Amino acid sequence: MKKRFLAIIAAALIMVSAASCTAQNTESTQSTQTSAAQTTAVKNTASSDDDTSSSSKTDVKEASLKGTLTKDSVFTDRDLEQSADLTDAKKYTVTDGENISIKSDGVYVLSGSAKNVTVTVDADSEDKVQIVLDGVSITNESAPAIYVKSADKVFVTTTKGSANTLKVTGSFTKDGDTNTDAVIFSKDDLVLNGQGTLNISSTDNGITSKDDLKITGGTLDITSTSDAIEANDSIAVAGGKITINSQKDGLHAENDDDNSLGYVYICGGTFNITSTADGIQGTTTVQIDGGTFEITAQEAIESTYVKINGGTLKISASDDGINGSNKSDSVNTAIEINDGDITIDMVQGDTDGIDSNGDLYINGGKISINAQSPFDYDGTCEKNGGTIIVNGTETDTITNQTLGGGMQGGGEMNR
Repeated sequence: MKKRFLAIIAAALIMVSAASCTAQNTESTQSTQTSAAQTTAVKNTASSDDDTSSSSKTDVKEASLKGTLTKDSVFTDRDLEQSADLTDAKKYTVTDGENISIKSDGVYVLSGSAKNVTVTVDADSEDKVQIVLDGVSITNESAPAIYVKSADKVFVTTTKGSANTLKVTGSFTKDGDTNTDAVIFSKDDLVLNGQGTLNISSTDNGITSKDDLKITGGTLDITSTSDAIEANDSIAVAGGKITINSQKDGLHAENDDDNSLGYVYICGGTFNITSTADGIQGTTTVQIDGGTFEITAQEAIESTYVKINGGTLKISASDDGINGSNKSDSVNTAIEINDGDITIDMVQGDTDGIDSNGDLYINGGKISINAQSPFDYDGTCEKNGGTIIVNGTETDTITNQTLGGGMQGGGEMNR
């Protein structure tokens, strides 16, 4: 009986011990999972810190339609950085006829001089790739110098003091169904920045992004037979010195499949644009918060909604200086000027300094127009502030030159 009792006790102790071990193992597993989750969270935080902004693309799109874009909402921290961390960078010296293929995120430095070389980025859709131009010259006959097939975002960064040249001299050839018609051609987000110079010469477009395109620094000199800088969804500029000689548009943002996209936002930079068509064109909105502009074009600025909050603009145009036209059904057609120093010189003939196919609002700034027809608007006109000088004479009256000429109406200053 005593032996049986001892055996029962021993069995009970073994069960308690096993239960204790199971509990410890469960606790250990939970602890390991928690630790792994914390590690993942840290990694995700570090990754997001690398390229953070305060707004999603949807938020930015909505703000663009309202004309309420800001620098902080449009540009990420990394967009605004003007140099790259070269610690783990992979370096290439370009060689005639030897293409370069980039398959993953990272920093890649290009230098040297070569002909018929294409740098192709075909990375994962979450990868960020930075191509650093450090005194590189590429001349191609029929293909882009930089071709982004796939990535989350690609940065093209010029090193401090460097001179870089990318050129295509012949007719572009397609890549399957893709019409790769620009010296820098990207299917995804593209950012140009840096502290050096990039010269681009093209027999078609200069720089193309089929998504969003941003410029935040560096010196760009572009000569093209078509659009100098174009994007499907948006063009945003925060800095840099940009010189354009284009046989079509200087900056062009348009999405053929969705007319609620295609805005231009500029909050800084220096622009010298000569184009045979439009200097700056956006489908939905062109919002200018700052910058210095010299534009010679058929139409200097054109969009459904043009909003100018600042900057110094010197415009020479042969059709309309600033044109609000009906390009999108997602935003009302209007021109709104809140601040800035704007000078518009028009050629003689059937031309308008400021032409809105909708409403016209002048709330501030200084506007000097030299033209036979300084204003033309089809909707409401309000002058709530600012200074207007027409052909050398200051006035508080906005005289409307209606279609066909002859009839004139005045928009008086609201007091």
